[in-house]
Order: sequence, then structure tokens, then C-alpha cells
Amino acid sequence: MSIDAEYFADLYATNEDPWAFRTRWYEKRKRDLLMASLPRQCYQRVFEPACANGELSVMLAERCGALVCQDLDPTAVRLTLGRLAEAPHVHAEVARLPADWPGGQFDLIVLSEVGYYLDPADWLQVIEQSVASLTYDGGLLTCHWKHPIAGCPQDGREVHRMLEKHLPLYPLFCHEEADFIMAYWSAQPSVVDLDETCL
Repeated sequence: MSIDAEYFADLYATNEDPWAFRTRWYEKRKRDLLMASLPRQCYQRVFEPACANGELSVMLAERCGALVCQDLDPTAVRLTLGRLAEAPHVHAEVARLPADWPGGQFDLIVLSEVGYYLDPADWLQVIEQSVASLTYDGGLLTCHWKHPIAGCPQDGREVHRMLEKHLPLYPLFCHEEADFIMAYWSAQPSVVDLDETCL
């Protein structure tokens, strides 16, 4: 992570929900859109870096056999683990991108609200790691606030321009609004979920 860990520690020092993920309609609606956009009902193994306080993690956990969550901030990881204490298939850990990328393959990687905290070189490494970690039919879902954020090396538009330039994947969809952009890329040209039951 190009932003110093103290940046996030200061945010969580006085507020367990510094971005109002739990209370803002904008955030709830965006999560609902993100989940509705997933082309499969279930995934085998999902990776969610920058999980924050676990609001999206709870929803992802319902759609997969295994979920790996990471965050740079220990408070965020504690909150995520607390939200998912009854979900033994979820693992959450303190980690820093791009250095602490997890091992193994994933059929879904969710890069949501994380890219602009990384400088272009680190973000490119995350893009390359994502591609290398996808299963043969895996997907990459991205979502970012489009406007500049004070202290961040990139904004959401720059983050997604790099994705478009460097991802050797098939674009399945792109949804853009005034405030955010969401997109899904697949290792295969189409995704048809023939298994209607969740794991």
C-alpha cells in the first residue's frame, strides 16, 4: 500500500466506520449493485483485499466456498472477523498490498475502493498479481470512487484507465455513474453458471 498505515490507523482511532459504509445509502446501494453484477451465483474461492470493516465481506461470504480478506489496518481486520465469526470459511488477515499477496488461485478477486491508495507502480503490480492468481475461468470485479481523494496518488478514473490498458482479460461489463465506476473482467469471453446451488 503506497499510503502509510498511520493514515488508516488515524481513521479507525475514533470511528469503526470511517467511510459510513453501514449508514450511507450510497454505500449500501453500491454494494447491492456490486453483488447483483456478479455473473455467477457461487464462487469457489474469493479474494477481497482492503476489506475495511467487513460490510462487503459479509455479502461475499454468502456467495462462496472460501473467502480470503485482507486489510492494512488491524482494527479493520478485527471488525471483519467479528462480523464473520460464525463463518468458518472466511479468513481475514493484516496485510499490505502488493507485497503480501496471498497464495493459491481465485475464481473471483474483488478490488473495491483500493486502487487509488496505491501509486501507479504498485497498482500495476496488483493488476499483474490478479491476472496471475485467477483460475482459468476466474473473474475480476473492480469498483472505485471517481473523484480525487486528498493524499491519494491516483483517482478512480486513473485506476480504471490502468486496468483497461493492462488487463489481458475479457471485459464483461462496465457500469459508470457520476461518482463511481464498476467493471467486471473475465478470463473467458463469457460466463455461464450451470450450477444453480451454492457451495
